[in-house]
Amino acid sequence: MDDMNEIYRNHAQTVYKFLLSHTHDPDLAEELTQETFYQAVRSIDRFDGGCKVSVWLCQIAKHLWYQHLRRHKREAPMPAEAPEVPAASAEEVLLEREGRLDLLRLIHGLPPEPREVVYLRAFGGLSFREIGDVMGRTETWARVAFYRTKEKLRNGGVNDEK
Repeated sequence: MDDMNEIYRNHAQTVYKFLLSHTHDPDLAEELTQETFYQAVRSIDRFDGGCKVSVWLCQIAKHLWYQHLRRHKREAPMPAEAPEVPAASAEEVLLEREGRLDLLRLIHGLPPEPREVVYLRAFGGLSFREIGDVMGRTETWARVAFYRTKEKLRNGGVNDEK
């Protein structure tokens, strides 16, 4: 049991940030984090060490998130928007909202891996090291993937690879 306490201390924050990047709800992310570790304790005997513990835990967390979505039959809520500054004109507000929606559409249209990197970094606040751990890659890979995806989004999502 001491091993699970150590695993919890070392990986709870990573799992929480991973879930927060998907749920956009701190309370739900905390609840699913606790459920993730409960499930990990129940299935620790099946962990074969074929991947990092953080990757295994995030896989459990992802499955719990999908179960939650199926149970509630709804989309993940968007984060609450900050109130608009009253001085902004209706046209400015509309243009800003359209720009934000365009960016989210571009992100949503990305292939799964780059999209996940953007979500984890921009919405989940994970470090590149944590992103690399979650995705079973290196910190350098996460940095490069984020940079390339960011550049692709700046160019309007145009595929400029050779």
